[in-house]
Amino acid sequence: MAARPLVTVYDEKCEATKSTVRLPAVFRAQIRPDIVSFVHFQMLKNTQQPYAVAEKAGHQTSAESWGTGRAVARIPRVRGGGTHRSGQGAFGNMCRGGRMFAPTKTWRRWHRRINITQRRYAICSAVAATGVPSLILAKGHRIEQVPEVPLVMSDKIQELKKTREAVKLLKSVGAWPDVQRCIDSKRLRPGKGKMRNRRRIMKRGPLIVYGKNDGITRAFRNIPGVTLIKVDRLNLLKIAPGGHVGRFIIWTEGAFRQLDEIYGNWSKKSAAKKDFNLPMPKMTNSDLSRLLRAEEIQRALRTPR
Repeated sequence: MAARPLVTVYDEKCEATKSTVRLPAVFRAQIRPDIVSFVHFQMLKNTQQPYAVAEKAGHQTSAESWGTGRAVARIPRVRGGGTHRSGQGAFGNMCRGGRMFAPTKTWRRWHRRINITQRRYAICSAVAATGVPSLILAKGHRIEQVPEVPLVMSDKIQELKKTREAVKLLKSVGAWPDVQRCIDSKRLRPGKGKMRNRRRIMKRGPLIVYGKNDGITRAFRNIPGVTLIKVDRLNLLKIAPGGHVGRFIIWTEGAFRQLDEIYGNWSKKSAAKKDFNLPMPKMTNSDLSRLLRAEEIQRALRTPR
């Protein structure tokens, strides 16, 4: 978790301003990749569209078994004569032109209800992980030239309206190598998705979280890999794509200041979410090897025989 007390605010030229922001408490929340992965998987299920084979598929022929005593299998066979089709097996899943085994139905249980406390825990964990440079690098983002993590920009960037201005901003803060990584990764999708209007795939780049849209969405929306989201609409599918924590996020100052109000800070509950505060870790120190070497524990242990 990030533990820096104050975060510097940078302007559009990537110069440090005199303004600093206190690190929101959500960045000190416990990082639980297991909960993030589980909730992400459940949320993805809620995007599915029902599918099924035709109800009459494989049964649109007149067929009946010949019964026993004719030295052939008892599978139903097509009636009639004078054609190759007559006498062929029908209906069964092992037959040519037959139905599939256990035909799919549209009334399958496609969607999942997700515990709201788990959803909120997952979001807090995912946001906390975005403040740890090692996790961001482990996810593949190129942040070697970024001055600070978490990266907070002044609210002036919300007024950008042109893509060339947005590109200039990303280059000035050192985030362009991450965008270039996305551009270089564009490739054809393997499999049948090519036929289904999703031919090309690409890596994910920076996520820009803003407080007020004064044109920022128009400026950044055409840059490959860049995603935009409003701070009060944070989505786990965007913050932890693939269920993996550690996405590179660029915050605007106003959005960054709202995080304590949205998620609370242990001493004060959230103002936006009913009866919610940040999850409390079971252990204040989870470094087991350091705990076992602590003087208090070593003093209480018996000497080895």
